[in-house]
Amino acid sequence: MPRTIAFQMDPMESIKIAGDSSFALMLAAQARGHRLFHYQAGDLSYRDGRVTAPAHPVTVQRVAGDHFQFGDPVRLDLGRDVDVVLMRQDPPFDLAYITATHLLERIQGETLVVNDPAAVRNAPEKLFVLDYAEFMPPTLVTRSLEEARAFHAEHGEVVVKPLYGNAGTAVFHVGHNDANLAALTELFGQVWREPFMVQAFLPDVAKGDKRIVLVDGEPIGAVNRLPKKGEIRSNLAVGGSGAKTELTEREHAICARLGPELSRRGLIFVGIDVIAGYLTEINVTSPTGIVAIDAFNGTDTAARIWDAIEKRL
Repeated sequence: MPRTIAFQMDPMESIKIAGDSSFALMLAAQARGHRLFHYQAGDLSYRDGRVTAPAHPVTVQRVAGDHFQFGDPVRLDLGRDVDVVLMRQDPPFDLAYITATHLLERIQGETLVVNDPAAVRNAPEKLFVLDYAEFMPPTLVTRSLEEARAFHAEHGEVVVKPLYGNAGTAVFHVGHNDANLAALTELFGQVWREPFMVQAFLPDVAKGDKRIVLVDGEPIGAVNRLPKKGEIRSNLAVGGSGAKTELTEREHAICARLGPELSRRGLIFVGIDVIAGYLTEINVTSPTGIVAIDAFNGTDTAARIWDAIEKRL
């Protein structure tokens, strides 16, 4: 049955179609006969109980430089005119992002929003993961230099990162005799009001940071992201490369522990990050990785995601 799908995402012009998960979802939806619209989060408006956005009808094709075509814009009532809203704009997870979740939450009784906006708001990547501390590396969340120094002294090497960063931004490795911890703590305190995260460094990150994708709580594939030479960050956005991989017994156990809760919360498309068997993040805002997974495994993850969405409809 054809549906009307609104994609709340970044500008179509900025998409790198070779590896973009949102674009893969658009192609899969279009192939099923669904009607697609595109708008940006900043276009949302609320008036007299209705949430609306000016949106372009859009068609897509996998042709670099000519990958989309817009129709004339219309103002959509996201509760009445749309069957599904995919909230796919990239972080940062800031007050603008949080405001968008509050607005979209108001249409939940009429339209399916993926991922569930209230669940997204309540599950930021580096805080939601604390619910599963038994699978995590030693972790500290603090603004205190004294606490950070004690943690560094205990573990020797640590990684310092902002709580609401993304794509590997502002992730620092502090080695055994590194004198930069105080300066980093000062810098983080000046740039961000919230605490930051410090984790024990996992040397096996050189062997890869595994992105595992779960669809409605079920693991459906993974890609091992390898850092480039001289880097600890393996994110594809900062130059990491992908490699084929399989899930280990421990990774299956992690997914079995997380899966039911993800499904219960309406977090249909989730990417978790695992290094050397340690869970480091649960990505629910705008997960990526499905194009690389499908390239290595010959799968169709976008179709699996649409199966799960249509089942909920």
